[in-house]
Amino acid sequence: MKKIASVLAVLLCVVNLAKAQEPQMAKLIVHYKFSHVRDTTNRDKPYTENMVLFLGQSASVYKSYDRKLQEALMRKQVADQVAEQKGSGGPMNIRITNKMSSTNTEYFQFPADGKFMRKERLITPYLVEEKMPEIKWKISADTMTLGGMHCQKAMTHFKGRDYTAWFSPDLPFHSGPWKLNGLPGLILEAYDKNKEVVFKFDSMEETVPTVKSATAAAPEEHGGFRMIGMDDPNVDPNLIAVPTDAVRTTEKEFNNLLDAMRKDPNAFAQGAMAGMRGGAPGGAPGSGGPVMKINLNGSGPVINNPLELPEKK
Repeated sequence: MKKIASVLAVLLCVVNLAKAQEPQMAKLIVHYKFSHVRDTTNRDKPYTENMVLFLGQSASVYKSYDRKLQEALMRKQVADQVAEQKGSGGPMNIRITNKMSSTNTEYFQFPADGKFMRKERLITPYLVEEKMPEIKWKISADTMTLGGMHCQKAMTHFKGRDYTAWFSPDLPFHSGPWKLNGLPGLILEAYDKNKEVVFKFDSMEETVPTVKSATAAAPEEHGGFRMIGMDDPNVDPNLIAVPTDAVRTTEKEFNNLLDAMRKDPNAFAQGAMAGMRGGAPGGAPGSGGPVMKINLNGSGPVINNPLELPEKK
């Protein structure tokens, strides 16, 4: 923990100098084990996922770590199928099989600016800006140790649930997992009263500078087209940056898109890709690039207990 302590000491000196919402490199990474009882008729099998929080001088982003592994697998599937069908003369039929579920949403927090943004992805990336959630915490004198860090207890009611959180006053961040924020220290663990939603601290580490490989994958690695719907593997994973290519939208407009995708996911995917490629799902007209037929399979999960519950009147 000595190295992490030295990083934090530097952050304390410069945190007020950083410009909010500008791209910045993460200094600290916190891993969480997320658990959510989505289906109350099947409580013994909650949804679980490995999540990660990247912390910079004045910003943070919370996203799925499992999604990174999932995208690597999907890229390999596509690359293998492109290699098999290359030179066949007909349109490529790419089937993506995904048995691993992961979260598409990324949560950006800018505490000093009072800004909060969600990056959503429905083939096309979308950005929904919200006001930073104002959470009224009651800080307790109770303490405990997590990962060698001194933590203090706090409680609140947020998004329909009663939460208990453990934060470390020694970590100079006002962020936490998901939408949780506003405590005088980083939130390392949180859970609701019934333990239906749990953000469990797993580990913490300093960021390590990423060295770009001379043989980094190019968009053409998959037969002349970029993997639409996935993050660019050549972007430094430690960079906290609001996507510039995302379509800014409202909550209402995004929900309408989400409904359209659920009604006919394949038609939605083809339409979104055609729009991004100027009318051809696999490549721009006249470019000679491959044209793909996309087949998506797998049914959605049963969710009768959403993460955010309506407030009781």
